[in-house]
Amino acid sequence: MNFLGRGSRNQRTFRPKKSTPAGDKAMKLKRHIDATLGSGNLREVVRLPVGEDLNEWLAVNTVDFFNQVNLLYGTLMEFCTPATCPKMAAGPKYEYRWADGVKIKKPIEVSAPKYVEYLMDWIENQLDEESIFPQKLGAPFPPNFCDVIKTIFKRLFRVYAHIYHSHFQMIIKLEEEAHLNTCFKHFMLFTSEFRLIDRSELAPLSELIDPIILGS
Repeated sequence: MNFLGRGSRNQRTFRPKKSTPAGDKAMKLKRHIDATLGSGNLREVVRLPVGEDLNEWLAVNTVDFFNQVNLLYGTLMEFCTPATCPKMAAGPKYEYRWADGVKIKKPIEVSAPKYVEYLMDWIENQLDEESIFPQKLGAPFPPNFCDVIKTIFKRLFRVYAHIYHSHFQMIIKLEEEAHLNTCFKHFMLFTSEFRLIDRSELAPLSELIDPIILGS
């Protein structure tokens, strides 16, 4: 597959785009991401800049990846419906059930669009929670911050897995293949760099992921 695509023609989003966390440091890191993205070297893009705080780097990138998945899924909203996708699945072997541990404690079976709706609501709540993603300069990140990040990335991966398994032919028809592949490569290089997703969770797209991580 071609992983060298740039930008998306379709700017429709599933959720309003989230802004980078407040503060000079966050904006500096966001500018660093934007500048290095222009180089085309995604392995360089994902590396923690020298002297920067790991949690701040994870926070700024989490917002970016949320926005990317939000945009990608937005292009498919009219094709991913309860009728076409009654389960949140990634092929015949993998099905995802929703639970947030608060409102829904026991995993429930839902359609793919409902799962994504629950997921985006949940991520937005995490991003808006000051005790998790502090907005004030110098405010500390919580001790469990990395665990929250890992859960966000694990669940965002499931949206990619569903798109590739259930909607890739539509992505080709919409001429979004290059953009999807570039976003996914960026996402996977970042998760690999910081070990954010267990390998067992990546099984639905292992044939795509192995060449990305190995650099072929």
